[in-house]
Amino acid sequence: MSWIQKQITLKPRNRGFHLIDDEIISQLPELHHYEVGLLHLFIQHTSASLTVNENADPTVRMDMESHFNHFVPQKQSYYRHDYEGDDDMPAHIKSSTLGCEVTLPIYQGCLRLGTWQGIYLGEHRDYGGARRIVATLQGQRS
Repeated sequence: MSWIQKQITLKPRNRGFHLIDDEIISQLPELHHYEVGLLHLFIQHTSASLTVNENADPTVRMDMESHFNHFVPQKQSYYRHDYEGDDDMPAHIKSSTLGCEVTLPIYQGCLRLGTWQGIYLGEHRDYGGARRIVATLQGQRS
C-alpha cells in the first residue's frame, strides 16, 4: 500500500460550476503509477465545493448555478455574516450543502469515473481566487 499527499492549486475562476478533471490530473503525475486505489480531494475553502456530475453538456453546469442561486439567494435580511460582501454567506451555505471533498476510484493509472462524469469545482464567490486542494492518493502501485 502506497500513500502520497500533495497540495494542488487551481487557477482562479468566476462564480459557477467548472470541470476540473484535466487540471487535477495534470498536477498528479503520480496517479499513473497506481494500479488500483483511491484519490481523495479536499478543498481548503469555505466558499467553494467539490462534487461529481455531468461532464458533457455545459448546460448542466449552468443549470446547477441557476438552481443554487435560486435555492440560496443573496442579500437576505436574515444573513448576519456579510463582512466580505453579499456573495459570502450564500457561498458558505452552498459549500456546506455540496461538500468539501470527493473520493474517486483509481484503476490502471486512471480515474474510474463514469462515462458522463466529471469533477466539478463549485465556485460560489463572484471572484474566489486560486483554490487549494489537498490530494491524497492511496493504493497499490504498479
